[in-house]
Amino acid sequence: MQIGIALLLFSSFEGFAIPCLAAPRLGLSAHTLSGLQGVLLLALGLTWSRLNLGVVMSRLAFWLLIYSALAILAAYVMASVWGAGNETMPLAAGAFHGSAFQEAAIKAVGYSSAPPGLVSFVLILWGLRLTGARPADS
Repeated sequence: MQIGIALLLFSSFEGFAIPCLAAPRLGLSAHTLSGLQGVLLLALGLTWSRLNLGVVMSRLAFWLLIYSALAILAAYVMASVWGAGNETMPLAAGAFHGSAFQEAAIKAVGYSSAPPGLVSFVLILWGLRLTGARPADS
């Protein structure tokens, strides 16, 4: 839950920087994304104790989720600061196109966030299964 609050705090301060970024539209996307991720992590933090996962699977789901959230946010922040990202996120980046290194870095970081996020969400969904579920008032 602390990471969720930290993301909301980041979103609040990053909002002031949007006009100063090389790609303000990508900055707005990063601002929105960090707010969404902050709320998601807060909500999952409140339900985490109800997951029917072992210690190892719970930790795996947690760290994969954190990596996924921070990696995609880092890709958007890098793109907004560099004024790049058209190859990876053309709708958000518009005409902003960086050097080959910048585009490759954004793509590597951004694409690396999807598999861990998917695995984490599958584990969380599996942990929310109804077998052995506790009553809501416990």
